[in-house]
Amino acid sequence: MLGKAFLLAIEGSIAVGKTSLARLITERLEARLVLEDFQDNPFLEDFYRKPELYAFQTQLWFLLSRYRQQQELQQIDLFAPLLVTDYMFMKDRIFASLTLNDREMILYDRVANLLEREVAMPDLVIYLQSDTDRLMANIKKRGRSYETGIDWNYLDSLNQLYNEYFFRYTRSPLLIINTNDIDFVNSQSDFDEIITFIRKPVTGTRFFNPTRSF
Repeated sequence: MLGKAFLLAIEGSIAVGKTSLARLITERLEARLVLEDFQDNPFLEDFYRKPELYAFQTQLWFLLSRYRQQQELQQIDLFAPLLVTDYMFMKDRIFASLTLNDREMILYDRVANLLEREVAMPDLVIYLQSDTDRLMANIKKRGRSYETGIDWNYLDSLNQLYNEYFFRYTRSPLLIINTNDIDFVNSQSDFDEIITFIRKPVTGTRFFNPTRSF
């Protein structure tokens, strides 16, 4: 399946390792890498400090930024046999459902529904799953200043929404990888195991639950 997939999207909660895995897969398979442009969001740091005041601005900026990038992605796909991204456009709704109030969500839905009509669905999605404590440890380890305001309860709620979304996901082939007990960044064998797994034909949803003894 992977050799035929035109667009491979890697998804998961904050700090689960989406970008790291996307970079590794791109290098191994000589693909084209498209990374989410999130650091330029001028509202992000304010959102983590005062989410009730900055949620709508933050979410709308992300929605429009991701739409612009998706449009650009469709222009470059003519020259790339395989594209790997560290997000999918639909992720925006997961965050919006957590952060926006009812009135904001109505307006957000109107805008999002228009934009989603022009966005291509991935040919294959990899969902990286992790428990919240592991995600919090990853956030602390990477030390991004704007993420210092993320608390456990917010991240846990987001993590649960991701799980619920992808356990019902049917719009494309899906691989769910449990990352709690592996380290595909620092362990070559762990990464090789993932590559072997994702090279197998995929229909519907498949689960990969590796275990390690540390």
